[in-house]
Amino acid sequence: MASHPNPPPSDPPLSLAVYRALIQAAAPFAGMLLALRRKRGKEQGERLCERRGIATCRRESGPLIWVHGASLGETLSILPLIEALSDCRPPVSVLLTSGTVSSAELVRDRAPRHMVHQFVPLDVPAFLERFLDFWRPNAVLFVESELWPNTISALKKRGLATVLVNARMSARSSRRWRRAPATIRWLLESFDLCLAQSQDDAGRLTALGAPAVHVTGNLKFDVPAPPAEPQALAALREAIGGRPVLVAASTHPGEDGLIAEAHRALAPAVSGLLTIVAPRHPERGPAIAAEIAGMGITVRLRSRGGLPDADTGVYVADTFGELGLLYRLSEVVFVGGSLVPHGGQNPIEPAKLGAGILHGPHIFNFAGIYGLLDAEGGGREVASLAGLVEAAGGLLGDAAARHFMAERARRTVEARSGALERTLAALRPYLPGGDA
Repeated sequence: MASHPNPPPSDPPLSLAVYRALIQAAAPFAGMLLALRRKRGKEQGERLCERRGIATCRRESGPLIWVHGASLGETLSILPLIEALSDCRPPVSVLLTSGTVSSAELVRDRAPRHMVHQFVPLDVPAFLERFLDFWRPNAVLFVESELWPNTISALKKRGLATVLVNARMSARSSRRWRRAPATIRWLLESFDLCLAQSQDDAGRLTALGAPAVHVTGNLKFDVPAPPAEPQALAALREAIGGRPVLVAASTHPGEDGLIAEAHRALAPAVSGLLTIVAPRHPERGPAIAAEIAGMGITVRLRSRGGLPDADTGVYVADTFGELGLLYRLSEVVFVGGSLVPHGGQNPIEPAKLGAGILHGPHIFNFAGIYGLLDAEGGGREVASLAGLVEAAGGLLGDAAARHFMAERARRTVEARSGALERTLAALRPYLPGGDA
């Protein structure tokens, strides 16, 4: 296993020294922060100690790889890699950390063997030392763009091989980091290897100071299509019958009302239209339903056990882990976080399940993927409410165009698979039993 083939980074720049001092000064207030997050539903009360680096499960004997994905999307993308790591020889166990409740719930249902999950400790030196002393990882994999300074510093002090996998650096983030060149260079130089999603990501990472960058592709293309519980799918299909369906997935505040307005504009021309809204954060469901009901549209909440009936105009699917079910109900999916300046959400899952993708202009988090889909006919940008009404109405009223777009979306994402195999090959020298 490689220890640290690149020269250790120099002392951190002044900006990071100031950051470390501020974090240490704020550490006594960590309990208040965590309590506030728990009150808002962003922490699990029985596991708050994990955020201080205190383990709630035991460490298996033998080599251990620490894998960190910030939230739900990163965690989902890394699960196939963790499954593959479980087959390594010699055998290794995997510690997966993340920072969101939704990612923890996903792992609870889909955890690969030889893997345990913990919430990542806050970026406080004392918490990190406690965490590392207990888990004693042999190698560390960070997913996409996690660059916590104190965490990186602690890993380098211990000489641990550290790799950034499925790395991305958007044009927007790159512009911001160029205002702090010494800071980003020190952070990126601390990684032994960066495995980039695309040539564009690789170019930006290299320009900002990453010393060893390879393009392995986007692991999200290799994630299996999300499952659907057969009985729940059958029940929904029976309730819907032959009605045309528009799915709006992973919506953010500011988009739900626009989707409802689009439904109201489309309903006279698209007989029997059912619009399904699946908010990115399901706890917003009741507020969304109240907003839509206030617009004079009949609405039902899935979290309350109801199925859409003949009078339901908008069905709010405010449940966790059911997007695979919803994507199987329509060939037209609007992917949210894109009509508001959030940066978009991942469109690969609905595309894999045969849906044409509609999206807004704010897609900087997934610009490369949306660019491919749009260029190859599987996706279409809608810049406004009027554009959404026009595009969705055209597809819902034209079966041939709808089928063509859905098929192009499916083929686009399937043609980009293979990142998992390339990532594993690049990682082998850094894993237990490897030889760089």
